[in-house]
Amino acid sequence: MTKKTVRDIDVKNKRVLVRVDFNVPLDAQGQITDDTRIRAALPTIKYLQQRGAKVILVSHLGRPKKPEDRQKLRMDPVARRLGELLGTEVKKADEVIGPEVEALAASLQPGQILLLENVRFHAEEEKNDPAFSAQLARLAEVYVNDAFGTAHRAHASTEGVAHLLPAVAGFLVEKEISTMGEALEKPERPFVAVIGGAKVSDKIGVLENLISKVDKLIIGGGMANTFLAAEGKAMGRSLVEADKLDVARRLEREAKERGVEVLLPVDLVVAADKTASAPTQIVAAGDVPDGWMALDIGPETQKRFAAAIEGAKTVVWNGPMGVFELEPFKQGTVAVAQAMAACRGTTIAGGGDSVAALEQAGLADKLTHVSTGGGASLEFLEGKSLPGIAALQDA
Repeated sequence: MTKKTVRDIDVKNKRVLVRVDFNVPLDAQGQITDDTRIRAALPTIKYLQQRGAKVILVSHLGRPKKPEDRQKLRMDPVARRLGELLGTEVKKADEVIGPEVEALAASLQPGQILLLENVRFHAEEEKNDPAFSAQLARLAEVYVNDAFGTAHRAHASTEGVAHLLPAVAGFLVEKEISTMGEALEKPERPFVAVIGGAKVSDKIGVLENLISKVDKLIIGGGMANTFLAAEGKAMGRSLVEADKLDVARRLEREAKERGVEVLLPVDLVVAADKTASAPTQIVAAGDVPDGWMALDIGPETQKRFAAAIEGAKTVVWNGPMGVFELEPFKQGTVAVAQAMAACRGTTIAGGGDSVAALEQAGLADKLTHVSTGGGASLEFLEGKSLPGIAALQDA
């Protein structure tokens, strides 16, 4: 999937509408607690500035549903933080569309930046309303999508407007699709996928797609319980999707037919309660006592998973190995993060929990690529077309 990027288009003296992902976490006082997503967009913004573009930024922030959300989810703190990071003034519009915003956009000088108000204050955004897309397109002469995290949504600012202006990818989107695309289409082998998270049902598409591509498939987290139960193992009170046992058996059968090695947990950390203070024990997979539940992979499994990861030339990781938010059940996920950092091959992590675990362990910068898109990276791993990417001009 090769798309034109900002390098392929003349932006000098042009108004450029850039869809960014500034959906940052805020505390109760409305202060930004993590500016990673703002920093991720800086290379594209600086590139456009240096080439004399008039930069108009549009993003959503949170999920504004009620009238009172409008005050809490304004883009003002984002404009302030972006200005600090760039060392330049960032103008802030109090609206997204309309005559006042059009006047502000028209008054921009080369290199200046305007940040629009939260685009989700308009219900037309998520409906991909054509009239709303047209009003957004009126603000600019060129469109750039640098918001991979929202590229799986066909919204007005991600897909609608891309059909109305010359539309190209920013550097962040380019890196996401080239790094992950290459790993999936032309991986160096052995190619290992590590898939975790709570439910098989959330990742059926990902597993089906990866089975046709990988050499080894590592399954951990709550979803591994369903695979273990499908093999007839006693799982106590663990999370098991009873209606997905046949799916688990089918996926294992397909993997075997393709010569793909499936690695499941051989031991588990179990507890009677999902709390930080619950007493725990380590049991063999399939020996979960009645009333207890599997909440992490055990030490022997950690070693086996780590050996497979460290011996790979390409590794893709999506989803934690246990309830890693709680201290007694985080070691499996940390062990995978450490193995990813130690691997000398191409290492890619996607999904909010995997990224959070890497950041907590201070290892995010040790990987080849850490995806900024949770749902988008998952759909990309499924092999789905992402509307926000598909709408951009082909290279």
